[in-house]
Amino acid sequence: MKKSAKLKPINSDRDILLVFQLAASVSIASFFYYLQKSDLLLYGDAVAHINIARRVFDSRTPGLLQLGTVWLPLPHLLMVPLLASKFLWQTGIGGAIPSMIAYVFSVAGIFRLVTTVTPTLSKAEAGWSTRFAPWLATTIFALNPNLIYLQTTAMTEPVYLAFFIWAVVFFAAAIRDCREGESKTANSALVRSGLCLIGACLTRYDGWLLAAGMCVLVVGLAWFGGFRALRPGAKKFVLLATAAPILWLAYNAAVYRNPLEFANGPYAAKAIEQKTAVPGMPAHPGDRDARIAFKYYFKSAGLNMAPAPLQMFWVAGLIFGTAVIVLFQRKLWPVLLFWIPVPFYMLSIAYSGVPIFLPVWWPHSYYNVRYGIELLPAFAIFAALGARGLINFAAASRTRTIISVLFISLVAASYAQVWRSGPVSLQEAIVNSHARSFLERQLASLLHTLPANSTVIMYLGDHVGAFQHAGIPLSQTINEGNHRPWKRPSDPDGLWERALAHPSGYADFVIAFDHDAVATAVNKSELKAITILRVTGQPEATIYQTLKSNQPR
Repeated sequence: MKKSAKLKPINSDRDILLVFQLAASVSIASFFYYLQKSDLLLYGDAVAHINIARRVFDSRTPGLLQLGTVWLPLPHLLMVPLLASKFLWQTGIGGAIPSMIAYVFSVAGIFRLVTTVTPTLSKAEAGWSTRFAPWLATTIFALNPNLIYLQTTAMTEPVYLAFFIWAVVFFAAAIRDCREGESKTANSALVRSGLCLIGACLTRYDGWLLAAGMCVLVVGLAWFGGFRALRPGAKKFVLLATAAPILWLAYNAAVYRNPLEFANGPYAAKAIEQKTAVPGMPAHPGDRDARIAFKYYFKSAGLNMAPAPLQMFWVAGLIFGTAVIVLFQRKLWPVLLFWIPVPFYMLSIAYSGVPIFLPVWWPHSYYNVRYGIELLPAFAIFAALGARGLINFAAASRTRTIISVLFISLVAASYAQVWRSGPVSLQEAIVNSHARSFLERQLASLLHTLPANSTVIMYLGDHVGAFQHAGIPLSQTINEGNHRPWKRPSDPDGLWERALAHPSGYADFVIAFDHDAVATAVNKSELKAITILRVTGQPEATIYQTLKSNQPR
């Protein structure tokens, strides 16, 4: 391929530094705002993520097996060194820091991507209209109120978005450099993209479909699409992109004797949903119906951008920007990868037991609405590229200014309304946390009344936040994480099972919630109920004291 002059954005390094600084300022300011409002731990999943990471070292049976199987391990591993601090653990700050760092890098990634696919040759071409697209995309992404809140929590979406965006950034750079005859830098960029895919695939399962799609693209381009120079990097890329899923499958096969334990095991989304499903009835909107699943996911994405009726303008911008690329700017095609969340969640909702409940549609509640944030990069980039296409098409400078003002006004009006009504991701967290948080605070108060250093048997999967609130080390509990998962179908010699069969020999107190693993399996003949805790909307909790036993623990 003939080598040509390399296209590079004017002042891109200076601009990217400014983007980092502005993103860090937004991240830190919003963190302190939500910290003082005690909103970092509203999501039950955020509490669970933090305590999974904490159990790696704070447990009767510490180690990497505490990472479990349903959730991918990287976000928890990133939190582990931070959660050694009791303060960072109790406040949730230790879980927020990786999300905040990821937010800053993802904002910078959006800017870098748009400048990568829309380069300029000279200062004459680097006017305000040309730089408008990357700054508009960055603004749409960085100032989204839902993302701003989520990046102050231990939720995995911000971390995944950073890996997702940079995987596409490096992939687009590889395509650009290969076109320009820079085969060495192109292959290096492709390897970096593969490394980002490892992070994405170890953060959320969304990354698995992304990796599969990108592998098909890279192989097709390198061997059948005229990009022969990419072949050395393509081989490494495929190895890197497939490494994380293979590693996770192997981990599940070795530990759980089932490589798909995360998908079809007892704690998988499908299995949990089937426990409450009514035979013959859809378990949730979109269950076994891909069309309805698409509508619910796309609506959740719109709710993460703006309240109605402004959502229609964002959808129009998304579709228009996509059409501009497909019809007129085909060299920008790598950004089409940001559509990947749509088929992933459509299939997940329809066939994998992943529900999304929306406040505006039946059943008129909040659940997993935040998944729509995965489409934020697409909204930001396609709207900006659509604006760029209109500006380039307009002949008069006044028309270009009007177009720019209209897009800026859409962003300002949308996000102003979101802040006025409250980000939907924050509303979801508040609605679903009220009863759970109250129960955990009440239980934490009761835990403080127990003798110091007491050992407690409890199923931590649903209400581990009580020990976090109380600041009681998890190593003072015997919980389901002490079960040896490779022992099947049962493990009568395991610590968890032995403690349930003979609680007086292992613990001072037992906490059982209605119908949980402790309530159904513990030997109640060795227990004396001392307190019952009732909170509306939550299972009843009974605190037992173990009866004295002469048998050793």
